[in-house]
Amino acid sequence: MADDKSKRDSRDRDRVSADDDYEVQYFAKKAGITPQQVKDLIAKHGNNRATLEREAKAIGKR
Repeated sequence: MADDKSKRDSRDRDRVSADDDYEVQYFAKKAGITPQQVKDLIAKHGNNRATLEREAKAIGKR
């Protein structure tokens, strides 16, 4: 089920959902990596945004 975008609060802003394509696309664009790389990172490290940002930055340095 899709998120209700009219209800905004900070409950899940520290997470990236692999099930929501718009979140994956947004994170991929922001981090400069592919959506598949985002999904791989989520599978490997979980969906904590701070961890994913750190790992995405490491991919960019390779």
